[in-house]
Amino acid sequence: LPLVVLTPRGRPLGQPDVARFAAGPGLRVICGRFEGMDQRVLDAHAAEEISIGDYVLSGGEPAALVLLDAVVRLLPGVMGSAESGRDESFADGLLEYPHYTRPAEWCGRAVPEVLLSGNHAAIAAWRRAASEAITAARRPDLWALHCRSVTPTLAGAPAAP
Repeated sequence: LPLVVLTPRGRPLGQPDVARFAAGPGLRVICGRFEGMDQRVLDAHAAEEISIGDYVLSGGEPAALVLLDAVVRLLPGVMGSAESGRDESFADGLLEYPHYTRPAEWCGRAVPEVLLSGNHAAIAAWRRAASEAITAARRPDLWALHCRSVTPTLAGAPAAP
């Protein structure tokens, strides 16, 4: 089983890591406290050092909960439907599009008309463009990776909320 050590000096945890762990036979997680762990232990067990962000916690336990929650939700049967995670942030390298509920207007703010149209192709196109606009505005690093792999469809995209 892979051995993961959660540490600020590790490489950033990403959705591909989460999917890999969820598809595997399981994993072992070690949580350090304050100053980390003896390097010899990490070396002896070929530990994979992973970080959940550019900040320091007092211990690895909160980071372990983040990792485990992300992995467990991808296990079969946890989300109810395999389709549930298809359009989420990072599923295709983009941040997720905005969601709207009822009523159609709330405090003078309306749901975009296209989402009320019933035109599934137009709704899918709007969602894709919204995901691209949000990603471009909030995560230039992800946007640059996305632009290398596909041609963006930002035409007609809503402004990023």
